[in-house]
Amino acid sequence: MTDTPIHIVGGGLAGSEAAWQAAEVGVPVVLHEMRGLRGTDAHKTDHLAELVCSNSFRSDDAELNAVGLLHAEMRLAGSLIMACGDAHQVPAGSALAVDRDGFAQAVTAKIDAHPLITVVREEITGLPPAEWDQAIIATGPLTAPALAEAIAAETGQDALAFFDAIAPIVHTDTIDMDVAWFQSRYDKVGPGGTGKDYINCPMDEAQYNGFIDALLAGDTTEFKQWEGTPYFDGCLPIEVMAARGRETLRHGPMKPMGLTNAHRPDVKPYAVVQLRQDNALGTLYNMVGFQTKLRYGAQGDVFRMIPGLEKAEFARLGGIHRNTYLNSPILLGHDLTLKSRPGLRFAGQITGCEGYVESAAIGLLAGRFAAAERLGRQPDLPPQTTAFGSLLGHITDGHLVSDDEPGKRSFQPMNINFGLFPPLEPGAIKKPEGWQGRFRGKDKAMAKKRAMTGRAISDAESWLGAGSVQVEAAE
Repeated sequence: MTDTPIHIVGGGLAGSEAAWQAAEVGVPVVLHEMRGLRGTDAHKTDHLAELVCSNSFRSDDAELNAVGLLHAEMRLAGSLIMACGDAHQVPAGSALAVDRDGFAQAVTAKIDAHPLITVVREEITGLPPAEWDQAIIATGPLTAPALAEAIAAETGQDALAFFDAIAPIVHTDTIDMDVAWFQSRYDKVGPGGTGKDYINCPMDEAQYNGFIDALLAGDTTEFKQWEGTPYFDGCLPIEVMAARGRETLRHGPMKPMGLTNAHRPDVKPYAVVQLRQDNALGTLYNMVGFQTKLRYGAQGDVFRMIPGLEKAEFARLGGIHRNTYLNSPILLGHDLTLKSRPGLRFAGQITGCEGYVESAAIGLLAGRFAAAERLGRQPDLPPQTTAFGSLLGHITDGHLVSDDEPGKRSFQPMNINFGLFPPLEPGAIKKPEGWQGRFRGKDKAMAKKRAMTGRAISDAESWLGAGSVQVEAAE
């Protein structure tokens, strides 16, 4: 136990998770959040952990999907973000999607009620003062300019940045269900779902081509002051995808595979636009994969060309904003500490991870590492074989150094994926019991994923049970 707090700057997913993890092992926390005094380009409320883009935490399959595995490891670690996500899930096939308002309200209530967490609504305009000997900056990609400038001055590194985009949200009762239908791809039943968790809007070939023409001709927002800033490939604006080739969307967010038009089952759609439930009431649905930089006026004209959305009313139109992240492999140690200043850690998307769950996971690790130091212990890093360890390795050490420019690394934001995990040991991929015939291709690939996730869960359980900071330490 200790009376000296950890200071955390930023009350998003990472900051809220970091605060929770530290407080749960008996370390007091002061959580500084500027929203309430000052807003951002993307947030709409003052709630902690507000989701500003999608409402999906993506796949919840812990056996065959890397992000589902990260979900499982976070649940093992007592994650606040996962607990509130599970409590406020909405149907989304095999994904874990949440009612965004209910989720943020739940996180805020939990943080406010914790006896060891004090929330201070104020803007921190510079690096934490020296007396904050244990501090975490988790301000995310929308870090306020004054703090961003202070970070840049401390690190001596040019800020890296990329564009991020937001998809539109539609009022459900304005969707024409005589044209659209409910169905999950391949009728897959996910957490809280029924196999009919998405609204599907079909297009024939002529409608698709007309839509692509309008999309490419639409008036888009220009950001001349941000020229040279790349897009993050996991959140590309739909018109940018369309510009890469006329068929790109048919093989991406508008692919028709696994879907049968309930109104015309004998006619295979040429393309399909899917909408995913966005709140618990089911009164709002967001357009999956339809992040956009189209101007507001153009969005209504173009998106109402989609069959079933001719009279759609939008609760929120799409948008685009600039995100900033650190060159973490150069600047941060393996325990997320800024190399130039011991005791100061960074967490969340500002470190160069991408995605809600990944951001919260890095917050979870930062909170545990800082709590361990506050309790006089050496932070215990998660095994690289786990999703925790693989993501941490991506941020701090997993990139090639340029031969032409020593010290420069090929570092870009990335979601958790199996490519970040170390290889399996020889013989680890096994045929399922009773398997007959050849064992290769897709079957072998699935067995490989099961072997990797099985290894990860086992190693995560060992790490959480033996080496990391435990909740029992607070008792």
